[in-house]
Amino acid sequence: MRRRGAAWMPNDKPVVIGLISDTHGLVRAGVHDALAGVSLILHAGDVGGDDVLDELALIAPVEAVCGNTDEPDDPRLAPELVRDVAGVRIHVSHGHELGQPRPEPLAALYAGDVLVYGHTHRALVTWLDGRLVVNPGAAGPRRFDLMPSVGRLTIVNGRAEVTIVPLDR
Repeated sequence: MRRRGAAWMPNDKPVVIGLISDTHGLVRAGVHDALAGVSLILHAGDVGGDDVLDELALIAPVEAVCGNTDEPDDPRLAPELVRDVAGVRIHVSHGHELGQPRPEPLAALYAGDVLVYGHTHRALVTWLDGRLVVNPGAAGPRRFDLMPSVGRLTIVNGRAEVTIVPLDR
């Protein structure tokens, strides 16, 4: 059971969290399959409206940050998120606050075992000094000749791994 403000610790089962970003008002049909079974969805900004959050909430509870194209006063969007899940601290921001975000400046600015960001529309998974840095890619309208994608973050025994899932529809 999840309580706001407390570390979220399910029994001893692996925890799977959906990572999504840059939907820009579109939830592709493939998102439902790609994120099926996740316990929580973390949206790294450029949501594109409440309809996106409501649609994602059909899959799992959703928490989201504000991207550069979102309304800064939207009460459903935080400037950043920090969540402790099964012994792993996750930080989520859109990344636009750094201009063109890259893993090194993100790691210098933010604490966390897993750093999740968006903005570039380019999926990226890298380890940096024992910390996992993830951009799940853009899940919304296809831009920049990049394949839309989301991420599945799995936490087992205090360790995090991520898989990028391409969206074909």
